[in-house]
Amino acid sequence: MKKVWRQRWSVLAGLVLGAALTGAVEMPGPQDPQGFVARLLINEVPFPGEKGYRSEADSKAAMEQVAWVLLSRLSHVPPGYSQPQVAAVRSRDLLDVITAGGVHGQIDGFYRDGQGRLRTVPRVEERLRYLQSIAGQGQPGRFARLLEHGRDLARWSLGGEPPSEDRFRTLRRIRERPVTGRAFSWMTDEHYYHPGGAFVRIPDGRHGSLGGNRFFTLLQP
Repeated sequence: MKKVWRQRWSVLAGLVLGAALTGAVEMPGPQDPQGFVARLLINEVPFPGEKGYRSEADSKAAMEQVAWVLLSRLSHVPPGYSQPQVAAVRSRDLLDVITAGGVHGQIDGFYRDGQGRLRTVPRVEERLRYLQSIAGQGQPGRFARLLEHGRDLARWSLGGEPPSEDRFRTLRRIRERPVTGRAFSWMTDEHYYHPGGAFVRIPDGRHGSLGGNRFFTLLQP
């Protein structure tokens, strides 16, 4: 989940140099639960011009599956595993699942401060402002649609479950290894990244690579 954004930033900075922030896509603030979750979903996928971008549909699908990972950690922990094993926390609150481990926890840059307030690191806010500035130029296009998708998906996730299907829900076997189904982790899609333990890499043939991310399910215990 911890990403290196340098390559993406170099392209984005050139695209938006001198652009005015018009606020064409309204976004709740980072201390608003919807705004906080939306920032996470947007932060975890590439936008046009960034490293790893394939298509609008691919980045939207990646947002949806990231949301499903969070919801699976919250409400779909498989038999044989405990929630702390899967989510590093025991809670029925989606925000607790996101902020488990602090600023450098499972989801780097999303945390609660000493007073329990939702916080993001500066790079998250800076990138969001860049993306909003591009989305605000001309007629609404891919940038605006991706930002709106993240915002709306956050609202659905906080309310229960997103309208999109969890594409990994029915996974039961990967290369002859029995697995639980659903994804419970994601990381930057590089072969050397792996969450370790009982996590199993979902291969390309099962659509395990989305939006520059690799998704992982769990071995059957």
